[in-house]
Amino acid sequence: MSDDQRDQTPAEPADQAPAQAQAQAPVPTGPEPEPIPFFGTTWVNHDGGYALRRVGLAIGSLVTAIAAAVLLRLSYEGLEIGNVGPFLSISVVILFAIASSIAFVKTWASFSSRPAPSSDEAALKGLKVIGFIGSLIAYFLRCLGEAPGEKLRRAEYERAKADFARRRSTRTGNPAARRPKRKK
Repeated sequence: MSDDQRDQTPAEPADQAPAQAQAQAPVPTGPEPEPIPFFGTTWVNHDGGYALRRVGLAIGSLVTAIAAAVLLRLSYEGLEIGNVGPFLSISVVILFAIASSIAFVKTWASFSSRPAPSSDEAALKGLKVIGFIGSLIAYFLRCLGEAPGEKLRRAEYERAKADFARRRSTRTGNPAARRPKRKK
């Protein structure tokens, strides 16, 4: 017998393959919660280190915001050393203040509602990058109360569970035994 013949194993019978596929198919148990970045699905039951993750994310976002503010301060001092003039120095400060406030508002709003498909989120992406300090502060403040976006995802998850339970409970009886609908 050659090596090629010994390596070949017989195929499974055709009637066993569908039975195994049916046994491995998962039974629908309801909707799955949507994971939140840094938290996964621990927000559902507040387990798996949820509180520790919230504290860690709050501290991390605050430290990063402070470091970014120090970096911006050093950049502003560089403009002063370069003697670029008061107009440019004031313009840079105003630009970062406006960009940070817009980024804060947009980030804070994203925790409570999903953006519309035709919204201006894509157009404001560059502005949100410039005002990243506002986004970091929004993350810090939201982490003090809950995981960012938890309230929105919890409402969607509870609604999906209720819809699933309603759909499952209304499917009673034999559909073949029902009377046909009358034609008008």
